[in-house]
Amino acid sequence: MARILIIDDEKPIRRILSVLLSERGHEVEEAESGEEAIERQPRFRPHVALVDLSLPGIDGLETLRRLLEKDGRLDGIMMTAFGTIKSAVEAMRIGAFDYLAKPFDNDELLLILDRALRMRRLNAEVEALTTELESRYGLTEFVGISPSMQEVFRVILKVAKVDATVLVVGESGTGKELVARAIHRRSRRSGGAFVALNCSAIPQTLVEAEFFGHEKGAFTGAIDSRPGRFEQAAGGTLFLDEVGDLALDAQAKLLRALQDHEVTRVGGRRAISVDVRVIAATNRNLEEAVAGGRFREDLYWRINVVAVRLPALRERTGDLPLLVDHLLDRFNRELQLSIRGLRDDARRLLLDYTWPGNVRELENTLCRAMVLAEGGLLTPADLPPRIRGEQDGDVGTAGEKQRLPLAEEVRQATELLEKRLIVARLAEFRGNRTATAESLGISRKTLFNKMRQYQLGQDETDTEE
Repeated sequence: MARILIIDDEKPIRRILSVLLSERGHEVEEAESGEEAIERQPRFRPHVALVDLSLPGIDGLETLRRLLEKDGRLDGIMMTAFGTIKSAVEAMRIGAFDYLAKPFDNDELLLILDRALRMRRLNAEVEALTTELESRYGLTEFVGISPSMQEVFRVILKVAKVDATVLVVGESGTGKELVARAIHRRSRRSGGAFVALNCSAIPQTLVEAEFFGHEKGAFTGAIDSRPGRFEQAAGGTLFLDEVGDLALDAQAKLLRALQDHEVTRVGGRRAISVDVRVIAATNRNLEEAVAGGRFREDLYWRINVVAVRLPALRERTGDLPLLVDHLLDRFNRELQLSIRGLRDDARRLLLDYTWPGNVRELENTLCRAMVLAEGGLLTPADLPPRIRGEQDGDVGTAGEKQRLPLAEEVRQATELLEKRLIVARLAEFRGNRTATAESLGISRKTLFNKMRQYQLGQDETDTEE
């Protein structure tokens, strides 16, 4: 059960809510002003605050803002008798979990409260699991409790202690460089450099110079001598990303360097000894490439002393809730945002999506949604069309887009346009429902039904004619 602080200057309302919530096992305290609520907070430490918008002294928005400054985990539910879009949006913007337009029925309040408490429990579970992950494996870079990820953690900790060459295999976006950096940080080479090189991005004519460096005048444009990536990583780790994209002649030169532990710069005559640990990564099936003559078998066995296979995100769906909440917290800190979480329907869309772009796509999706969100909770409207099963005009990582029947496409597009138009007209007429309905050419009853459908809120002055 939860500790709930009711903040309302009307005693009868406080009493009714107090009895309702106490009967359901919650610990309840009341405050008749924002100042009193702020005074009570350090002692009572509420999990949820029901805050009336119109309060004597500091108003409800300022009260909620100050309560959240003291406890960012507090779930604020704003109660407003005005029900305007402006006040609701402002409450969500500063971090309210949700809002209620007076008069509201008890079931509506209990539904929102239950959702807030379920999200609080989920967040607590995420923290507990993250703490367990850190204490068990010491791997703070990763989030995951699935068996496949626990196996990844086990191999990382084992291989970090030795100098063996490692091959990290996984689809694009699964975090192969993150694995390489984790191994480096826990190895005896952690004091040395970590040098990353994307093999697929090197022009064929520059591969040797990138790997081994060049002397001044070795080729047109070589105005100075420059060490290659092997020399730059001396004493540390060289990470060769997408090693499977190297041409066969480049593979032969890489194999020679790995075997001899020395390199010769382009245009140079002196062999340079290099003490480097190599971690390679690929999203290709190298065994098939070897069988097809596209990858050298001797190089394959040279780099594949220990293999780490990273599962695709669709193979570890049990980790998705943890990843979503972890990324919400991370982007809130990094971008100084105040997104409190996701609405249940938005969370369900994220959990049902297959994530062909893996964790990188999830990061991109959540970051974009949080930056562009209007309220404190992410809704389906904040997510890209592909996540909602709709088409958009952008070329993304999702591959071939889902094609819906024409009737469904038209219905979804119509609803989206209708909702945007209603919100715009409500804002234009400052929440006046009668004027809004007239401008749209519909009855007030139709407008109320549409607002209920799109969860736009109503106020106590709404009456049907």
